[in-house]
Order: sequence, then C-alpha cells, then structure tokens
Amino acid sequence: MPTIEDIMVAPPEHDATVNPLDYFDAPAPVELEIGCGKGGFLLERAKQYPHRRFLGIEWANKYYKYAADRMARWGMTNVRLMRTDARNFVVHHLADNSLAALHVYHPDPWPKKRHHKRRLFQEDFVAAVVRVLQPNARLAVQTDHAEYFAWIQGLLVLRAELVQVDFEHPDFAPPGQTPRTNFEVKYVRAGRTIYRVAYLKLESTEFQPTSSPSFLQSAWPPDAWAPSSAVLP
Repeated sequence: MPTIEDIMVAPPEHDATVNPLDYFDAPAPVELEIGCGKGGFLLERAKQYPHRRFLGIEWANKYYKYAADRMARWGMTNVRLMRTDARNFVVHHLADNSLAALHVYHPDPWPKKRHHKRRLFQEDFVAAVVRVLQPNARLAVQTDHAEYFAWIQGLLVLRAELVQVDFEHPDFAPPGQTPRTNFEVKYVRAGRTIYRVAYLKLESTEFQPTSSPSFLQSAWPPDAWAPSSAVLP
C-alpha cells in the first residue's frame, strides 16, 4: 500500500526539466490533471485505467493533502500529486511529448477584465500544451463560465496542431462514464451550464500562429464560440 509520502512528489528545481514518468516505477501513458482539488476525478479515472499513470497538480494546500490521503487510503499506486503553480510547471518544466492526456476542469475564470492576465489559458500556456502533448494525445477542458470558454476556444483554434474532437470518445472514456469533478457536481446541482471541449494533437503540422487573437485586448461575447458539448441544468 502506498503512503501519503509515496503519493506526494516535490516540484522541480527552478531550472529542471522533468518527465512525469520519472515519478513512477514503470513506463505507461501519463495523464496530467491541473487543479485536481479533492481528487474526485483523478481517483475515479485512475481506478478506471490502472495501467495508466496520473499526475495531479493542486495549489490549495488543504485540498492537496486531502487528495494525497485519499489516494493512499485507496491504494492508488498509479497516482502522484504535486503542489505547485501549474502554469509554471507546464511552461517551464514539463518535457516535450511527455503527456498522453491533459485535463483542465473548471480553471479560475478571473472574470474581471483587469484580472484576465491571471488566467491559466494564455498564448504561452497553449504553446506549451502543444509542446508537451504526445502525437494523438488529448486535451480536455471544462468550465461553467461562458466568456472564459470563448476565450479558451479562441486560443485553441489558432493552433493547427490541434483538432477538435468529441469530448466523450470510446478511446478516451466510455460514453457516459467520464468521471465527474467535484466542481461539476456542485455546479450542475446549482443549475449552471457546463461547457466542454476536447482536442487531439495531430502527428505533424508546419503551421505556426502568426498573430495574437484580438480578444486578448478586448473581451469577446459569451457566444463567440460554440461548445463541443454543454451539460444543461
């Protein structure tokens, strides 16, 4: 049985590049969840796919400790948790082509315009996501915030390395069996609409974006981009 100390892993040194596989005893596809909270989604997904490896990042210390204790009690040897700044980790430390999937569910929308620069999804973060995903790897994003969803879609659509696919897919998770996050459960109960989108990284492309999206200077309307799927109350 793993201990909490086995589950917790230290953030990399300031100039280090890391491959998440280094945190595990045997090679396997690695999935990363940013903002794993209490670990509800990560736990269920790790139980569904015991032959995959899962790394969760959480900044809130009480949730980080709670999730680590939860994984240890369930004996999840295929899960590791890290308390660090997720954006910094992906942009500056994560090795190229190291992820089979990236999950980003309900990131902080920072709704006020003056705070938009604090949002996780920025041009440099998306560029790093493309870099760290393996060919045919998936990016899955979910939010209850319509304007932020439009912002995210506006960034992702610029990357020809990515192609939009169904959020639920039999090669990724059986239809209707995608684990639900704690935030999703909470927000659906509150009657909020949940916006979802998934992208697949293509094997090769020569495209590189040449200009910044205009909405980084001015907010787009909430319906600027249609969601891949929306869970309605």
